[in-house]
Amino acid sequence: MKLASVAIAAVFHTAVCAVVKLDSDGTPELEFEDLTVVGQTGAKIHTTFGDGVRGDFKIPLYLKDGLDPESKRQRRAERSRKMKSFTEQPLSNNTAILTNVKDYYYYGYIGVGNPPQKFSVVFDTGSSNVWVPGEACVSDACNEHRQFKNAGSTTFQPSPQKIQIQYGTGFIAGDVGTDTVQVSKSLVLRNQSFAMTSQEDKTFELPRSQFDGLFGLGFTGGAEGNIRSPVDSMVQENVLKSPLFGIKLRRDSLSGNGEITFGSYDTSYTNNLEWIGVYGDIFWATTMEGILYGGEPQNYLYGADKVSAASGVLAVEEKARASRKALLDTGSSLIYGDPFSLAAMSTRIGANPLTGEIPCPVLASLKPFHFVLGGKRFTMQPEEYIFHDPATGICEVQWMPVSDYLWIMGLPFLQTYYTVYDIKDHRIGLARMRQ
Repeated sequence: MKLASVAIAAVFHTAVCAVVKLDSDGTPELEFEDLTVVGQTGAKIHTTFGDGVRGDFKIPLYLKDGLDPESKRQRRAERSRKMKSFTEQPLSNNTAILTNVKDYYYYGYIGVGNPPQKFSVVFDTGSSNVWVPGEACVSDACNEHRQFKNAGSTTFQPSPQKIQIQYGTGFIAGDVGTDTVQVSKSLVLRNQSFAMTSQEDKTFELPRSQFDGLFGLGFTGGAEGNIRSPVDSMVQENVLKSPLFGIKLRRDSLSGNGEITFGSYDTSYTNNLEWIGVYGDIFWATTMEGILYGGEPQNYLYGADKVSAASGVLAVEEKARASRKALLDTGSSLIYGDPFSLAAMSTRIGANPLTGEIPCPVLASLKPFHFVLGGKRFTMQPEEYIFHDPATGICEVQWMPVSDYLWIMGLPFLQTYYTVYDIKDHRIGLARMRQ
């Protein structure tokens, strides 16, 4: 069974609970109390909706069961060997190779400081900050990973600023500094602010988190501490050939890893790219107008306007009324959305709406789901939205409820589509991945 499913029944009752608070100006502020830990990485999201409602949505993290002490020691020893071997590995030209960890998350490497100190990071389109473990951090999560040594860099600049970033059931806290950040051999940011953690909770301990830190790929508007995001730094420092990057994530079942290319993209996808606009200037989010099943006319997106089943395209006035938003998030291991839509989708295909499980023999008779994003239709086949564990013979949907307002199109969707992120023109190009 895919591990992210073990908490789905509890999530149905806890993750969708919301607390409404009022700002000083009377504006309702939504905070979701996520008592269950699911998914992987993905940062807290600050967003503004069409009617001026603002909220903090904490995309949850998945906590794997702890290993016994001896197994944990062996994992630490294995990681130590990998760390030593990595010190001799050069960063690629303008492409960061990403390692796929059982379809839970992908991580690559960056260098921080001069000379560069190497760190493994999740390249996360759902957040905007860079952080790595700090030398002064005494949390177990820090001690199990590489830690940045200020004195080891000749270009490090400290600052008095402190930062905290809240995740689903955990957080990191630390100090902010500025230094050189090397993303690839040809991509170097000379003055990038980043956080050196002084505290990390157990969410980031081994074995569940093989990465050292996070590298946010969102815009500055989504960064904690008013820190300029790396992608905006790339544009301002003029280090990209073109102001964009492309991400390719292959499924673990296909023995695939991933890659992120900065300043260009895989041009073999050019003629197949469908471009959609980015909503706002926080993260890589767009409008969401509908969810269709097969050729049926019913729109499974709760509360959304009807979408033409023939074209999947909304008229301008219909699009203006659509209230849902969807974030393309490389840091989330599942698709997250409102419980009403997901329950209806699960029921339609014969899956248990609480556990997500579905009898494997029915897979052959299932039809594709079509997600209408930015007014355009993007299709997921049954084998792409259903996870089949051949070891246990269990099949389950790859979605989970979180909030009523913001959908998170995580790895199952992004493993289906090659994506290009245009920083300057605020748009995303999608093309179906070739196997």
